[in-house]
Amino acid sequence: MFPTAYEKIIEKIHLVDPVKYATTRNYINGAVTGLSPYISRGVISTKQVLELVLAAGYELHKTEKLIQELAWREYWQQQWISHQSHINDDIKHPQPLAFKTGLPLNVLNHQTGIEAIDKGVELLYQTGYLHNHVRMYVASLACNIALCYWKVPAQWMYYHLLDADWASNALSWQWVCGANSHKLYYANQENINTYCHTSQHNTFLDVAYEDFEQMEVPEALKEVVHPRLVTHLPQSPPPEIEAELPTLIYNFYNLDPHWRSDLRANRILLLEPSVFEKYPVSPKSIEFCLALAKDNIPEIKIWVAEFSDLQEKVRGEIYFKEHPLNNYVGNEDSRTMMTGVKGDYPSFFAFWKKCKKELF
Repeated sequence: MFPTAYEKIIEKIHLVDPVKYATTRNYINGAVTGLSPYISRGVISTKQVLELVLAAGYELHKTEKLIQELAWREYWQQQWISHQSHINDDIKHPQPLAFKTGLPLNVLNHQTGIEAIDKGVELLYQTGYLHNHVRMYVASLACNIALCYWKVPAQWMYYHLLDADWASNALSWQWVCGANSHKLYYANQENINTYCHTSQHNTFLDVAYEDFEQMEVPEALKEVVHPRLVTHLPQSPPPEIEAELPTLIYNFYNLDPHWRSDLRANRILLLEPSVFEKYPVSPKSIEFCLALAKDNIPEIKIWVAEFSDLQEKVRGEIYFKEHPLNNYVGNEDSRTMMTGVKGDYPSFFAFWKKCKKELF
């Protein structure tokens, strides 16, 4: 489903049909791009996707919905840059219906009785993929129906997603539950049947939208658990480093094969245990990260260590790409974004208005 060789990733970009994407993306079998894992890991950029889609001959106005969805990702990144670790808490308002912490056991075990959600969670475990619409259904179920605080369920989903991006994930969960928006997101069974091609009836979600606010927590969602989320990092001895050469630091969020590719340097994939302790990811995510690095970045060396350990080993210049989780010292390169719009905007559409002026 998600090849790791760079040429295969570029082929996936060439297959993007922005017109079909615009009309079908909300359906679980719609023409989604499948590019999110590669953007999250920094292998490709939103700007690169836009440029290649336009180079295929699509008129700019026909790509607007695709560009807007790419802009959502950049909006979340700007929020993370602006608010840093404060995105780990309710960013705008206290979550309105947070009466307990944890994740409903039957969401974890894909036994809610809602077929599309249960199949979606199974697919997430098997592949690391979950359609964006189903992510919203799961978040609504956990937060607005089961009345759980958003953070533990969001950490669980982030753990399993190959496109794990903490800003997109945490802030989307907060948008669904009302901590990052002015209303709660609900989806009833009719909506789920429409977009997931199921035909279920008489479930606890088979109600009118006005009934949700008075709904009691369904029996299937009452038991909650705190899933154990642990990152299993590879065992690796310290790599041999040419101390006088410059050192380029790659990490879970930067695996760009073209970054300073003409520079003779130590290329280190630095996996810091302290980062993964705070933001754990699954073995599947680590395997995907390692495969992307080994398949596309010649001479890259894996090192499970803290930045301070690396500092002790090198005497040359240190280079890295900007990211909110970095705690590095050295020369910071900017991440490649689709537009030059930066800063903390009060809403996505205020941000998008600025982006449109630059893009269109």
